[in-house]
Amino acid sequence: MKIVVAPDSYKGSLTASEAGEAMRKGIQKASLHHEIAVIPMADGGEGSVRCLVDATGGQIFTTTVEDSIGKNIEATFGVLGDGATCVIELAAACGLYVIEKSERNPLVTSTYGFGQLMLAGLQRGYRRFVLCLGGSGTNDGGAGMLQALGVKLLNVNGQSIKRGAIGLADLHAIDTASMDPRIHACDIRIACDVTNPLVGAIGASRVFAPQKGANEAAVELLEVLMNNWAEHLEEISPIQVRYAAGAGAGGGTGAGILALLQGRIKAGSSFIAEISELERHIQGADLVLTGEGKVDSQTAHGKTPSGVALIAQKYGIPTVVIAGTVGTDIENLYTQGVCSVLSLLNRPVSLEEALVDAATMLESTAEAAVRLYSAAKSG
Repeated sequence: MKIVVAPDSYKGSLTASEAGEAMRKGIQKASLHHEIAVIPMADGGEGSVRCLVDATGGQIFTTTVEDSIGKNIEATFGVLGDGATCVIELAAACGLYVIEKSERNPLVTSTYGFGQLMLAGLQRGYRRFVLCLGGSGTNDGGAGMLQALGVKLLNVNGQSIKRGAIGLADLHAIDTASMDPRIHACDIRIACDVTNPLVGAIGASRVFAPQKGANEAAVELLEVLMNNWAEHLEEISPIQVRYAAGAGAGGGTGAGILALLQGRIKAGSSFIAEISELERHIQGADLVLTGEGKVDSQTAHGKTPSGVALIAQKYGIPTVVIAGTVGTDIENLYTQGVCSVLSLLNRPVSLEEALVDAATMLESTAEAAVRLYSAAKSG
């Protein structure tokens, strides 16, 4: 058989490339005669830069920026093999896992470091950007990013507001006159793994802020602050960011990019599949294996397994998803070409053990999936 292996990373344990190699080993245990194509994937979240750089023969650069609570860190960004496209992950500077669990508070975390990464790209002469917004620990609507790019966010006294979402409580005016002029010459694409709007029941604050350390009261305050932010953005931008699809990505960073940087949103999984030529590899395959750390109700809405399965479905090729953990409400995946969702956990283990043994368990699960499919096909 021809089998295409196209996983995302398994957060905290395996990169997409490592996951792909583990799956390859499992398939080879089932049979050495299978033709295997490993295409590491991402959806705009963590690992997207590495995935795109590897797929195109690009380069990785390192620079010093601030993390989401203002500490200096070394963060990376990439340039694609075309030598002209700069790829930046919000998670590289402002990721949820960049800071300690005790430091996570989306009322105060800021996207300032993300803006600094963009400045580093501008300084190197790049004017074409792909901004990947998944995996953030922020909920400031991209305000910090804009501050790093020179936008002045002012209170009623004409003074700069504090960084972080909490500062938006004092926002009176947005002054774009001092924004870095090089931005106006840029082509900016947003690769995001969600389609959530900025506000509302499925907006950035209510859906994602609890994962970033917000309690119920903080979530409601963040919702008020994001509405206030949207009101100010919509006064100076023709884009109605409040309910725009994808504006809630990256804790609302999508809204800031749409409104003031003229960014264009594309589903991260689709964009990366296009760059990686995934569809070409899938054509003529018998089976597709994909996966990520957690599969749940969000997966069918733009995450890697969904994007991979939809491509395979076009050609009538079944997809098996192997997850670190399987959540609830995953039924929509079965309408997208997924024939089975499997957990790689094959015994009771602690989270720490699972992270350490992920490659071995993924290898075993891939072997079992292929053996089962082969038996069913031959029967």
